[in-house]
Amino acid sequence: MSLHAQSYNVVNVLLVDDDEEFAGLVAEFLIAEGGFLVTQRHDGVRGVDAAVNESFDVIVLDVGLPKLNGFEALKLIREKVDTPVLMLTARGDDIDRILGLEIGADDYVPKPCNLRELVARIRVITRRTSRNQQSADSGGDRTVIGDLQVEPGSQSVFRNDKLIPLTGAENLVLEALIQSAGQVVDKDSISRHALGRRIMPFDRSVDAHISNLRKKLGPLGDGRQRIKTVRGRGYLYVTSS
Repeated sequence: MSLHAQSYNVVNVLLVDDDEEFAGLVAEFLIAEGGFLVTQRHDGVRGVDAAVNESFDVIVLDVGLPKLNGFEALKLIREKVDTPVLMLTARGDDIDRILGLEIGADDYVPKPCNLRELVARIRVITRRTSRNQQSADSGGDRTVIGDLQVEPGSQSVFRNDKLIPLTGAENLVLEALIQSAGQVVDKDSISRHALGRRIMPFDRSVDAHISNLRKKLGPLGDGRQRIKTVRGRGYLYVTSS
């Protein structure tokens, strides 16, 4: 089911949730806010099919889906497309949140969720994507630090000339660290830069994205850890010198 918002700058959202009543409320709320087009799918299989065969600005994906759960669906989506994914997780279920981020989700919202918070998170993601596209169109700035070459506009990161696939959130976490390479960056600053929000108590989002970056980027050439944890303070991108 597709609902059309009357706007010239429409945000195209794929909402995958088996609770049709909840999905309908979300769609109605988004459209009432203005500027959204919402396509609904109510199981994981059809959600993946839509995600990889149609074009969306953001995917809102529930964890508890029939036929194919949200984690399985996310894995299949990430094999094909890098569309930003916002996961809907059970409130208080930290394992689901961390697992989703590790698989490749950009962020999460706990259910039952505040619809205004959901809209705000979607807007943050789409603003970030739009900003990156504008940077890409203008050529962007290329940053070289040690064995890494970072091209913010195209969200491309190369290590020794090999492309390293990162999600939008991972790119921004790395950007926050590289901008202050050799200095400690606190988690709240990283969260504000990458996720557009303050970090909350017991929020492991930044930690999960850092873990993903460590796995994908590997250590420095001399074997040292590329991103160092500074206990009680934050994270530091280690310079090669």
